[in-house]
This record gives sequence, C-alpha cells and structure tokens, in this order.
Amino acid sequence: MHFSKTYVQLLLSLPPELRDNAVEYRQLKKLINQVATELNSLGLNPLVLQRLLGHEETIVGSANFRELGEGSQCVTSEEESPHQPINVVYEIASESTYLEPRLRLLLKHPHDAATGISTEQHTHSSIPDKDLESILHALRLRFVIFDDEVSSLNDIPKQTDLIIPLRSDAAFFQLLNSTLSSLFEHFDGLYDNFSSTVTALACAIASRARPTTSSAPRSFSVYSPVANNVAHVRPSSGGKSDLYTWREVFQLYVEAEVFEGIGGVNRCERSVEEAEKRLQAFERRIKEKKGSLRLSGSMETLDLFMALNLFILNVKKWQFANAEATRKILKKHTKRTALPIPSHLTSKLDGPIPASSSTDLALIPQPLTSFTRLLVQAIGETLLPIIPHIDDYSCPICTSIAFKPIRLGCGHLFCVRCLVKLQKLAKSNCPMCRAPTVLKADRNNVDYALLNLMADWFPFESREKLRANEREAAQEELEELGLSESSGCSIM
Repeated sequence: MHFSKTYVQLLLSLPPELRDNAVEYRQLKKLINQVATELNSLGLNPLVLQRLLGHEETIVGSANFRELGEGSQCVTSEEESPHQPINVVYEIASESTYLEPRLRLLLKHPHDAATGISTEQHTHSSIPDKDLESILHALRLRFVIFDDEVSSLNDIPKQTDLIIPLRSDAAFFQLLNSTLSSLFEHFDGLYDNFSSTVTALACAIASRARPTTSSAPRSFSVYSPVANNVAHVRPSSGGKSDLYTWREVFQLYVEAEVFEGIGGVNRCERSVEEAEKRLQAFERRIKEKKGSLRLSGSMETLDLFMALNLFILNVKKWQFANAEATRKILKKHTKRTALPIPSHLTSKLDGPIPASSSTDLALIPQPLTSFTRLLVQAIGETLLPIIPHIDDYSCPICTSIAFKPIRLGCGHLFCVRCLVKLQKLAKSNCPMCRAPTVLKADRNNVDYALLNLMADWFPFESREKLRANEREAAQEELEELGLSESSGCSIM
C-alpha cells in the first residue's frame, strides 16, 4: 500500500483535534510535480541538474551550504568544474516567514570555461553539448536575456549571471514550513489543556485515595512524644477509602512501562505498536480492580485516567505520522527534482530525529523532548506522587515497612525491632554509615511524624508489621526463658 493511503488511514483513526492538524502530504506531492515540470521546462531534468550541481546520484543533505547574507543560504557543488560552460547554484533566500528558492546560473563562454581550450578540443565536460544547447534554448524562450543572434554556446557573451526564481518550489517549502510551525503551536495548546486535565484528575484521585482515617476522624489518633506508651501505638481501621485500589492501579501502571522503558537496557521510548500493545495489556489488568472501588465517582475517575493515556497514544501516533510524512515528502522532493534538501527547516528547532528515519533524510524540526515524553512526564510529576509508595518507607535491614521508625543520630532510619536486635548484639555502629549511634538510641529517637504518616497511609502493612513484631518478641522471650514452641509448652 502506498504511503499516502496508509497516512490517510492512520489520520482517520485519530480524534479530529489531531487529524485536522497534520502535514498535507497529498498537496505537497502535487507541488513537487509542479516543481519537476517547472525545471523540465528549463531543460533541467533531474539527470542534468544532478551533474550541474556536481552529484552523479541523488544525495540528500550532503551538499555544501554557504551563507549568502542575512536570511539567505545556498547549495552548491563540492567542486566547481572549470571546463563547464554552465555553473548552477541552488539558493533559498528567506525574508521573515517567506521562502524564495531559486537557481543561479553562471553562463560562461566555452573558451573561458575551458581555460583557452575550445569545446571541440575538450572531451571531458560533465554535460553533453546537446543538453547545454537545449538549456540555452529553453532559457531564451522563457527569459529575455539574449539577442536573437545568440543561437549556440559559442555565441554566449563572455559571462552571464542569471537568477531563476522557482515559484512552485517556493510554494512547496512555504506550505511545509507553515504546516510544521502550526503543528507545534497546536501542540502547545493541547499540552496546556492536558496539564489542566491532569491537575483536575489529581484532585479527584486525592479525594478518593485519601487515608482511611480521614473518612473517620473520630478514630484518628495523633502519636507524639508525650504519648504514655509508644509500644501500644496501633493504626486504626478507619473508614471507607479507595486508597489501596488506586495504589495497585498506579503500581501496575509503573510496571507496565507503557510509553517508556525505565530499567536497564530497556530504558528507551516505546514504538507506537509496542506502546499500544502495553496499554491494552494494562487496561485488561485493571478491569478487575474496578470492582474494588467503593467511593462514588471512583470508577469515572479511573476511566478518565485511561482516557488520558489513550490520548497520549494518539499523540504518539500523530507525531510519528507527521515525522514520517515529512521525511518521505522531503525524500520525494529530492528524488523528483534533484535539488538538495535545504537546512532552513532545521534552523528553528534542533531536536532528535526519529529512530525509524535516516539522519540524511529526516530534516524535521522537533522539540528537544518528544511530544509523548512531555505528556508522560506530566502524569509522572502530578498523578503518581499523590499516593505514597511503601518502598519509600521500608527498613533497609528487614526490607518491610519501618513502622515505629527509629531515626538514629546519624539520620538513618530503621524499624524498632531491627534496632533492638542490633542493641542486643551490642552492635554500636549504624549499618548504613558506620557511625556509633545504635547504642545511644532510645524512645526519644522515635520519628513521630513518620509514625503518623505510616499509620495513616499504610494501615494494613503497619498492623501486619506490629503482629509480626509481637510474634517475634514473644518467641525471643520464650527462648530467653529456655522455652520454645517446639518444646510443647505455651504461655496463656
């Protein structure tokens, strides 16, 4: 299937706000045909023009660029042949947003071009005389530059400098440049709307994934240094909340790595196909989580979260489609006309080139960060931090939640059971920094602010850690008394 049909089908799968702001591939193709027709009317077919510009093959992006002046640039051959009666330079001058591609033809008398050697004696000219004669004839028919007596190469004045504007080429680059500029402006508006939606979604999730105690204020207790007995601190069961369901949803989302790989060798941006496959897999995994949502509006909030991710996927398709369309249309421009691709389109933004495209062909202006990455960062910075993750509050020794946390004088934090074990073993140095702070710790080292946070945001894990600590403490007491569960004795 031709790319133009594939491109149209891909755009039709996108929402109107994206579909209506894309590279006009078919219109650009028509303009390329007009450029080729315009050049052929001058006798400059692709083969002749390649030789005049010094390229035997169509080489994109390899021509020299030298400044003509402010807002202007030109493409010229690597070497100027001293034996060629016609030298051609492809220029693109720009004034503000207007582009003016043109050819500069320097016509030389054959004797001057060959440095005193006549055309008949010189047999190494890169352009056959018949092609040069046809170019001269086309120029004389189109432009009033020669007298009627000038009918052959030998009749050319000593040196003639002719500038030929390429109107169809100007229309081509003007359309392409304006389309790409409006495309980036449109994304700025999309990004602003997306950011406001993410902020509103963050507020909705925060109200439904609140700590369990916030829905039952009478059961909430603040633990502080003036508490009578910190050993009896227990998290309350609290009221209704979808905290744990949303924590699981976010955990699954991070593990899915839908749009970017974040670990090891897989750290990269996903392709469109891979991102779509991973998003579908993530959606299947969270379907069962919808039944766990208890608060009003939670299901609609989860649907909005999925809609935002689908929008990111569509933006990724939109960006890929525009990049591929631009790459292919520039390649087609060079293939049909033999005119080297100018660097004007890369002068505004110097960004990365899509991995799927050749660095010689993809002269596509892009922001330093891809569209998709900006949207994913908005979710990562605004939504995911709403709910604390248990890995950020774990004890480095037992790796479970550090409930009843003890903060040593060196600043490192451990759960109370692990610290008690260190003290019983007379280990005085901190396991993290080797500072002699372990034996100095007492109840004054309890981090009450963190204790309250853990009891509030991790009630299930905190209660389980308390039960595990109590079982372990009881077992240690039995062993100190010479008793154990294996001996068959039990203490009622």
